Amino acid sequence: MPWLWVAMWGLMADVLIVEDNQDLASLLAEILRVAGHEPREAHNGREGLDRVAEKMPSLIILDVEMPVLTGPEMAYGLFLRNCGDEKIPIILLSGVVGLPRIAAGVGTPYFLSKPYSVEGILQLVERALRERVPPRPQRERLA
Repeated sequence: MPWLWVAMWGLMADVLIVEDNQDLASLLAEILRVAGHEPREAHNGREGLDRVAEKMPSLIILDVEMPVLTGPEMAYGLFLRNCGDEKIPIILLSGVVGLPRIAAGVGTPYFLSKPYSVEGILQLVERALRERVPPRPQRERLA
């Protein structure tokens, strides 16, 4: 359990969770907190952009389907701002059909279909924080 090592040694990351389901966002935040990270929450893509502007996170966990601004639209917004925000790794979490295609449009190698296991999300968070691959959105594939 690699995440236990993170919790034991206090290696933490600021992780922004952008999820419109508040119960799920709270559960994810608690899982990340127990694993030694500092989670913050936003409940749509617009709020997510605002939270990034307040403080740049180490990682964004992003739902795909949300009101106001979808996950792919938020990712594209980060890319357009081009002030370092475009370098934040993004994990897409969703139950939508075609998640690999959507992740390719966002340009992220990090995605996980709902429902997922605690171990699965923690392993993906650890991988994304270790590799730090920035997304490369492809506007034509986000539609």
